[in-house]
Amino acid sequence: MKRYLDDLLLNDLAAKAVVLTGPRQVGKTTLSRQLMQSFDRAQYLNWDVAADRAVLQRQSWNPRAGLLVMDEIHKMSGWKAWLKGVVDGHRVGQALLVTGSARMETFRQAGDSLAGRYFAFRLHPISVREWCAQQGVDPATALDHLLERGGFPEPCLAADSVQADRWRAQYFTDLIREDVLEFSRLHEINTMRLFVELLRERVGSPLSLASIARDLAVAPATLKRYLDILQALFVVFTVHPWHRNVGRAILQTPKVYFFDGGLVRGDSGVRLENAVATMLLKQAHFWQDSAGREAGLHYIRTKDGTEVDFALSEAGELRQLIECKWGDHRPHRALARFAERFPDTEAVQLVYNLRQEEFRHGITITDAAGWLARLAT
Repeated sequence: MKRYLDDLLLNDLAAKAVVLTGPRQVGKTTLSRQLMQSFDRAQYLNWDVAADRAVLQRQSWNPRAGLLVMDEIHKMSGWKAWLKGVVDGHRVGQALLVTGSARMETFRQAGDSLAGRYFAFRLHPISVREWCAQQGVDPATALDHLLERGGFPEPCLAADSVQADRWRAQYFTDLIREDVLEFSRLHEINTMRLFVELLRERVGSPLSLASIARDLAVAPATLKRYLDILQALFVVFTVHPWHRNVGRAILQTPKVYFFDGGLVRGDSGVRLENAVATMLLKQAHFWQDSAGREAGLHYIRTKDGTEVDFALSEAGELRQLIECKWGDHRPHRALARFAERFPDTEAVQLVYNLRQEEFRHGITITDAAGWLARLAT
């Protein structure tokens, strides 16, 4: 399956090393193997495979390989310094692609030792635009499919929903049992699992860690660490209130969403909001990674409780205000209020069951599926 980053990665591999991160089973390995077809004598090495691990430790890979793919090397002791040496010493003309998740993304955020030596991309789940392009279906059909299956390739492409559900159950079990243990201790696993179960019911709502901490009989600081782990593992992501002062925005209460929409517990409106959140984050990260744009995803909430689901910003300025509705075509009062306050910002109300597109009170009321299909990714 061709993904939205294929051509960009192929182009950037001609100039620098590329680091590709993203959730477990989001398609990084498949994408890598597809890219290998464009190179002579490409070589794929996975740290989890004993024979490949020996080659990596000896650095005895084929020096004439047109593309060298190294997967899961963040599991190697001292991998950061090791990777810097590989990047600095690999043969001119040999493309280098490094893939991974979790700790690899942490390094991406604070990896000064490789500054200027690589391009970085984050691979996201399948969106409405991608599914339309791959399957030749209309946006409404694509959105319905993603709301049912989530955007990870295997459940998306599964023969039926039963197979998708089986994949998700195993995925969640493996994620907690294996990946979480890289960051935490064994006795914390049960508490972490309960924390995730509670988060599944709080999607789209301001997240009070203090309240959940009381329910689980743990310290709020412990849950903050758990949340950081879940974000590092690409299980969830948080959306913070928009504020020109970034520091103040981060300190305010975030909302949480799941990369895999199939994990969300809630009504149709909540699942739609989670799907929109994942596709907006995908676009923001695409702008950041492919063009260096200072894009961000936020929400807006005032002290009196007036709220707009999402806001896209660029270079510290609001660009779009987005509200999600399952069937309400009337202009959202809070969205109209902020559209008036920020006249240079596009205000959009996405409606799943829309009878008629309109422009009222400064708001574009439009079909959710069609609008999502027109995003950059």
